[in-house]
Amino acid sequence: MSQSPLRLDRLRDFVGALGDLLDRHDDEESVLREGRLLLHELVRHDDWLPEAFARPDPERYQQYLLHADSRQRFSVVSFVWGPGQTTPVHDHRVWGLIGMLRGAEDAQHFEVSAEGLRPLGEPLRLSPGQVEAVSPRIGDIHRVFNASPDQPSISIHVYGANIGAVRRAVYLPDGSEKPFISGYSNQVLPNIWDLSRESVPA
Repeated sequence: MSQSPLRLDRLRDFVGALGDLLDRHDDEESVLREGRLLLHELVRHDDWLPEAFARPDPERYQQYLLHADSRQRFSVVSFVWGPGQTTPVHDHRVWGLIGMLRGAEDAQHFEVSAEGLRPLGEPLRLSPGQVEAVSPRIGDIHRVFNASPDQPSISIHVYGANIGAVRRAVYLPDGSEKPFISGYSNQVLPNIWDLSRESVPA
């Protein structure tokens, strides 16, 4: 039984459209508003992510770089969550968009008060096709976890920098910060530019 070829053109088109958006706008509000629509269009299809960038790890969640803008204006990352896996409470220091591709994830937002970390509201559930935003302006501190106890989940994140090189922080219960730079789980990127290896729709 033959398998349909991956639609890598979807990722290629997203990267191009986001680059065009950043050429037109430099204000965060416009980027998040229009970028949300672009990411929704990408994650409402689940036929483009190569298997190598969708593999969970039994020990911890994976952060696979899919594309980094040559000027480091943005990066696109697949986060792959094994059952029950979660992040520590952390920030980003740049704008970000999170689109759900497979499964579901919950995000609990926090603020730092004089008493330490304090949850803000109830956890937010993301299901396939949904997109949410983060930034220092609108809320940037959260903990994310796989909402499924027995299945992997995958979300596609877009950040306003090369996020694997940004100096960020994990937050301890007392509100103190522990600096970190995340890096990435992969050493190679998906080749979205070799048109000879796919059937590109007319």
